[in-house]
Amino acid sequence: MISIGQSVKDLERSERLRQTTFDCYVAAIQDAAHYAIELEAATTGAYRRHLETLAVEVSATDAASLSESRGTFRGLLRDYRDKAARFIGNLREELANGARALEEILGSLTRSDGDHEVRLRASIERLREISDSPAGAGVRDAVLATSESIGRSVEEMRKQHDLSIAQSQMEIHMLHKRIDGLEMAAMVDSMSKLFTRAEMEERIRAAPAEWYALLLIRATGVRAAEVRFGAAAAGEVAASLGKRLRNSLPADATLGRWGPEEFVAKVGLAKREAFTASKWVAENLSGAYSCLLDGRTVRPSIQVSVAVVDREPGEPPQRTCARIAEFFGNK
Repeated sequence: MISIGQSVKDLERSERLRQTTFDCYVAAIQDAAHYAIELEAATTGAYRRHLETLAVEVSATDAASLSESRGTFRGLLRDYRDKAARFIGNLREELANGARALEEILGSLTRSDGDHEVRLRASIERLREISDSPAGAGVRDAVLATSESIGRSVEEMRKQHDLSIAQSQMEIHMLHKRIDGLEMAAMVDSMSKLFTRAEMEERIRAAPAEWYALLLIRATGVRAAEVRFGAAAAGEVAASLGKRLRNSLPADATLGRWGPEEFVAKVGLAKREAFTASKWVAENLSGAYSCLLDGRTVRPSIQVSVAVVDREPGEPPQRTCARIAEFFGNK
């Protein structure tokens, strides 16, 4: 027989676990806001406000609505990660420019140092020669004092100059170390970027004269997302589609965005494998894509269709690019 008392205990334990899990989820959202890495004040402030609002909404919601909040939470984290990657990229560029400027200054100082020092020391020697000559007997003491003073000043200038060069070299070394670290941090973001149409055409022209396949991908719904939710949301949807494409195709595939809703993938697959890949992409990449709109998750629907174009050996690259443009209906 089933014990009513045991069932009640199991139910109470299950309720405690549910409540604890719920509290941990709310705390995780709050902690994500509290411990966010500081970027620009406006960016970080908006991120924290959105998370704090979400935590309040989750606290007052029921269990059935939690799945919706999960998508919003994930979207906020993804959006902030992308902004942080752009921030790091800009910082990396500023550091690289600073390192180049310091290297130019250091090179200029190094080139100019020897010439000035040689001339000053030659002048000092000339003053000493004058003081030793019979004609300079009357001013010998003054000339000697002046030459010694100049000599001490030259030596002090040399020491200060050497110190400045050493400090500059240390700063350049530190800047290069920071740049290397930032490049590693930005590597994942850069790998997910797609080539533009012009860059894709350039890579098709530069490709060896061998067989390869092109997947021509149309993502219907990106323009509708822009009309309904704005350009930022449409860009986020396109970026998400690009990342899914990257993960769905071989690592050596070349991916580009040909137009607002058009994408091209150059893959070194046999014809049968290319058709299999195109079918998988069309079936698995169609659907709703989550993106953020004023801190809330919206889900534009994208319908993906794929065509495979063979590029036979000997076909001029210009003809290949023209066939892509004809398929997409643009020039």
